[in-house]
Amino acid sequence: MTRYGLIGFPLTHSFSKRYFTEKFIRENISDSQYELFEMPDLSTLPDLLAMPGLRGLNVTIPHKQAVLPYLNQLDPSAEKIGAVNVIKFEADGSRTGYNSDYFGFRQSLTDWLTTLNRTTEGLQALVLGTGGASKAVTVALADLGVPFRYVSRTQAANTLTYDGLPGVMNQYELIINGSPVGTYPHVEAAPAIPYAQLTERHLLYDLVYNPAETTFMQLGRQHDAAVHNGLRMLELQAEKAWEIWQQ
Repeated sequence: MTRYGLIGFPLTHSFSKRYFTEKFIRENISDSQYELFEMPDLSTLPDLLAMPGLRGLNVTIPHKQAVLPYLNQLDPSAEKIGAVNVIKFEADGSRTGYNSDYFGFRQSLTDWLTTLNRTTEGLQALVLGTGGASKAVTVALADLGVPFRYVSRTQAANTLTYDGLPGVMNQYELIINGSPVGTYPHVEAAPAIPYAQLTERHLLYDLVYNPAETTFMQLGRQHDAAVHNGLRMLELQAEKAWEIWQQ
């Protein structure tokens, strides 16, 4: 049995097991299984890495950066981002870290802009949160030529605090929630941005995909902003992970 899986905590919100199980059935991929390995910390990871038949892992919150010491090498994408969401077990027994979030976000964003008849020209972005997912987002934005600022509760270089947003909302039309705020079961939560200042020119992209329409998106829609959730990004990054594992 060839095994794949997901590590993270919590995993109640994850779609990965269902996605890959359905993929295996749909594409007649036999003798393969995808499992969830919920880990509050990485103390049990060495045991998992020794599991017979394990060929690849996905990595989600909060381990996308903490997992780096357990890898033998990084793909250039993961090295540039400083976070990993795909681990490939090589034929020689070594482990390589990749980042397919970059691919999933970049492709889903450009596809969405096309459907809106928008381009990246003149676009500036606010990225809410500074975790592993946000790092993939900002590398993709930089490669697309989109200037960005992080938004966090604490002040840092190239970072705005939420208190500073009211004065800059007209400058940043693309707002990306790269934090877990609003994820099931805390569906009533939303990032503390000044929603009343949104206009029909604003684009709200939520990396959260469960629920399908977050409170962040609902509040944006109420102020005529275009909204997008993270499901397509997730599908694209999952297919990229599968491609990596089969190389």
